[in-house]
Amino acid sequence: MKKLSKILLLLHLLLAPTVQAQEIAILKYGGGGDWYANPTALPNLINFCNQHLRTTLNPKPSTVEVDSPNLFQYPFLHMTGHGNVFFTQEEAENLRMYLLSGGFLHIDDNYGMEPYLRKELAKVFPNKEWIELGADHPIFKQQYKFPKGLPKIHEHDGKRPQAFGIFDNNRLILLFTYESDLGDGWEDPEVHNDPKEVRLKALQMGANIISYVFKS
Repeated sequence: MKKLSKILLLLHLLLAPTVQAQEIAILKYGGGGDWYANPTALPNLINFCNQHLRTTLNPKPSTVEVDSPNLFQYPFLHMTGHGNVFFTQEEAENLRMYLLSGGFLHIDDNYGMEPYLRKELAKVFPNKEWIELGADHPIFKQQYKFPKGLPKIHEHDGKRPQAFGIFDNNRLILLFTYESDLGDGWEDPEVHNDPKEVRLKALQMGANIISYVFKS
């Protein structure tokens, strides 16, 4: 029965309507963490990409749960939060199948989720390691150039910003942006009162991620 379910889900991904080919969804997870953090961030990034990259992303991102078959409708998932993350085994299997079937997950640590995330992603990919992306990775060389790699948007612990990836057959399937807080930079200006140049840098890096995923 489980094998049949997997086949049906793969067919769902392959046969998903083309109208949804450029939709982004926010990943709703369990464990008590605030998956809903930064409510204005993703809409602002989508608007920026539609204006400057000429993408046709749905301006209103959807929300999808980790164990939902609807996961496969979205080529790009975004996940954020400050605290605890928990995946059931069923959720871990569904997320693994989604990523191995062509999906992509960007996780932006809004501060505090990293230790929980490491434990839960080990359920999803017990045999895969996080690999830090060097500044020479193509994701930093899309329309906007970041010769030093991931930019620093908000200061928390004084650590350098890092971008970690999980790969499958040389394809980047998961990106974890850490100690950068891109999502805060995507939010409405009055939320954090970031300087214009800081918000622009965050939006440009976000646009690079979008560009990289949809071109790959």
